[in-house]
Amino acid sequence: MREEKEMSQVILPVIIAFLVAFIATPIVIKLAKKWGAMDTPDDRKIHKSSMPRMGGLAIYAGFLVAVLATQTINTQLIGVLIGCTMIILLGIADDMRGLSPKVKLLGQTLAALVVVLFGVQINFITNPFADVLFLNALVIPLTVLWIVGVTNAVNLIDGLDGLAAGTSGIAAVIIGIVAFMEGHLAVAILAMVLAGSVFGFLPFNFNPARVFMGDTGSMFLGFTLSVLAIIGLTKGATVISVFIPIVILGIPIFDTLYAIVRRFLNGVPIFKADKGHLHHQLLDMGLTHKKTVLVIYAINICLGVSAVFMSMLAPPQAVLILIGVALTMLLAMNHLSFVVFSRRQKAKDFGG
Repeated sequence: MREEKEMSQVILPVIIAFLVAFIATPIVIKLAKKWGAMDTPDDRKIHKSSMPRMGGLAIYAGFLVAVLATQTINTQLIGVLIGCTMIILLGIADDMRGLSPKVKLLGQTLAALVVVLFGVQINFITNPFADVLFLNALVIPLTVLWIVGVTNAVNLIDGLDGLAAGTSGIAAVIIGIVAFMEGHLAVAILAMVLAGSVFGFLPFNFNPARVFMGDTGSMFLGFTLSVLAIIGLTKGATVISVFIPIVILGIPIFDTLYAIVRRFLNGVPIFKADKGHLHHQLLDMGLTHKKTVLVIYAINICLGVSAVFMSMLAPPQAVLILIGVALTMLLAMNHLSFVVFSRRQKAKDFGG
């Protein structure tokens, strides 16, 4: 009976979030066109014609309305909503006029500091050699680093129709499941509400897209996912608790780390966009736009299932799963890079 009651508390806010996002998206499309928030194609981008962006505003609307209408507002949640609103305003400004990486980084940092000041903090991490390691003076910098890092990680994978939105929606569902299993009902509801908002928007964003969510959406999703992970998934006193959100957000995190290493080795600024991301490499292998997105969805689901099992198992078994996931991701990325490099080299030789 208790579980049925808790599930009923989830259903209504999720439905509200879905419907608001679904209804708001066509309105946001018109606003984007009116305000000049259009994405113009270039050599790096896949689409061939100008597209309205700023669609993330509809996702935010679904999330905000559902939360305000159904949830008990406490101090921590106020901080989350303020931080999310700051990120949304930053994203709108970027989608309309374009902001430099430094300005965006500053805005993200300020939004992260706001939620930290309202009590969203990583106070300790677990490790195999002691019960917990309290962060003390490192609480604020590490919390801000996590939030800003995940925010930009989701932003970087927003390169194909429906990719970042679907990836974030899957991650939100998994965060909700794990939080529910660990007794964090409030976080589980927020995560599922976020997923409902994403899936209300996704029909307009999946290939062929009618709207892009832009930095308004990708930064909002990355920011909110990172905050929910702190509140709901890093409070356990087991060695594996700190790794669960990393596994859930594995695709954007691994892809971002891989991009940083790749750009560093090539002597390119780490904020300079390129076509070396996972989705670009899958396209270079010959996959269609839709198949590429669906393959990455499948990988996300596998990572999410792994995270759920990790939360259920004793630490030794969970660590084995973590090692297996990490090795699989590393080997897969290396193999993919080799295959794509070989294809490009053959094409170059053939062309020569």
